[in-house]
Amino acid sequence: MNTQFKKGALELCVLSQLVKGDKYGYELTERISHEMSIASGTLYPILRKLKEDDYVTTYLVESESGPARKYYQLTDKGKLYQQTVKNEWDSFIEGIRRLIEE
Repeated sequence: MNTQFKKGALELCVLSQLVKGDKYGYELTERISHEMSIASGTLYPILRKLKEDDYVTTYLVESESGPARKYYQLTDKGKLYQQTVKNEWDSFIEGIRRLIEE
């Protein structure tokens, strides 16, 4: 998959996965990597930015098989942001579809 396509879509993918429920970083990476090839550390800068912008909060959950896991949870602001970005993405994709199918 084209790297530029992925770059623009990853934030929306992360937000959309978090709409479905809280997840830890590795879990997000695993889920998204089923659909597109991403490097293991790719999502953490996105998650850091989402946290700085108050779209997600984090909390730790102890793990029986290793260190505590940091879970990411969408805030109400993050849920609104996800819907806005999704609507923009849908409009963008529809415009592209019209252009390439002419």
